[in-house]
Amino acid sequence: MVVGIPFFVLFASTLSLAFLLSKCLSKSQTKNVPNGSLGYPIIGETLSFLKAQRQDKGSDWLEERISKYGPVFKTSLMGSPTVFVIGQAGNKFILGSPDDVLSAKKPFSLQKILGRQSLAELTGPRYRLVKGEMMKFLKPECLQNYVKKMDELVNATLLREFRENETMAVVFFMKKLSYDIACNILFDIKDDHTRDALFLDFTLAFKAIHSLPINFPGTTFWRGQRARARIVDKMLPIMNKRREELSKGVLNSTNDMLSCLLSLRDENHQPLADDLITDNFIFLFVASHDTSATLMSLMIWKLSRDPEVYNKVLEEQMEIIKQREGIEERLTWAEIQKMKYTWRVAQELMRMIPPLFGSFRKALKDTNYEGYDIPKGWQVYWAAYGTHMNDDIFENPHKFDPSRFENPTKPIPPFSYLPFGAGLHYCIGNEFARIETLTTIHNFVKMYEWSQVNPEEAITRQPMPYPSMGLPIKIKPRCSMS
Repeated sequence: MVVGIPFFVLFASTLSLAFLLSKCLSKSQTKNVPNGSLGYPIIGETLSFLKAQRQDKGSDWLEERISKYGPVFKTSLMGSPTVFVIGQAGNKFILGSPDDVLSAKKPFSLQKILGRQSLAELTGPRYRLVKGEMMKFLKPECLQNYVKKMDELVNATLLREFRENETMAVVFFMKKLSYDIACNILFDIKDDHTRDALFLDFTLAFKAIHSLPINFPGTTFWRGQRARARIVDKMLPIMNKRREELSKGVLNSTNDMLSCLLSLRDENHQPLADDLITDNFIFLFVASHDTSATLMSLMIWKLSRDPEVYNKVLEEQMEIIKQREGIEERLTWAEIQKMKYTWRVAQELMRMIPPLFGSFRKALKDTNYEGYDIPKGWQVYWAAYGTHMNDDIFENPHKFDPSRFENPTKPIPPFSYLPFGAGLHYCIGNEFARIETLTTIHNFVKMYEWSQVNPEEAITRQPMPYPSMGLPIKIKPRCSMS
């Protein structure tokens, strides 16, 4: 009997979802929706989409459907009917539409992990209020002040890692490094025990973001929801202590992002609800630490495999050190601006292997595109591949060529290069990620030489693109640094 209960619940839930989905789809049958396949009941084509992502064959998955149905097609992902719109005009339609037509609201699995009141979900005045406060910590004058602190942290972390190991798992190292940078610089969380516990739970939560929303013991989604609950439980005492320190004048709203959100008052002069603050704390950690970790891991992966690119990056970084005057040993804002070639390498990597394969929006009202109807409640999806690998936009797109971002023969059209999205919900942390990446690569190449343990290591997406084996490298001090 005990065994039968979960099966009955799962069976009943599946029937209920099937009924709701069939009602949703029946309403669309009279509309001119795009051609395509909705796949299996409930799961749609989610499994084939996620499998293609894991094998870094998302572009093949897209091309198969584009060849059958054209650049606008329907499918079903994460439990919801979805319209894919591929190409620059489609990107502009999705990312440029007002929030009352195509909302930033995400699929159910993302909502349950990031929260319903995160910046990814908010719209209108509340979105502008919360985003405006966050931007205070990401404006140029703040970013300039982060450079020295970030450089010290990266340097110390690398030295500690090398003292303990002669090999390094780069992906794990970069995730932990970027997490520690966010803890130190953006949120002022100093307690090691709290940070370590939160890191483990963020790792589980992030894995659940693009999983099937099956809340059954043992599933990735179930583990992610439990991890999110533990994050909230750990954060509430920290928030209460910060409130007390703010009320006593020990801290002020400019101390860190968490203190800022706790000090913020809404349009009715009321403090923000705890749910909104914890949702945005989780959102900011996911956005600030995993996207940067992706790019930094891919940079080390690329430099390991391409001697020409590596030598040019090394030359640029060593020239920066050579030009230093006096006793200054730490990076400066002016030096970050000199890392032009290193950043062009990062830009080209993000073109060919974008951190975001694409993203969802949700139709809040019936709308249309290119003569096709998109019913209210359906998801729409843009994919970076549609423009990043388009030879009408990027000449010879399969060639790795950082110089294309130096002096392009023709300007890159709007809504064509999308490593950080575009439009109203453009990633607010793109400059923070640039400084973090350049600071980390600077320290890596000036301090160490390294080689890949697995030279043929491929890329996988889970859902961000990473070297599939975690990028283990053999590392040794650079001779000039010994």
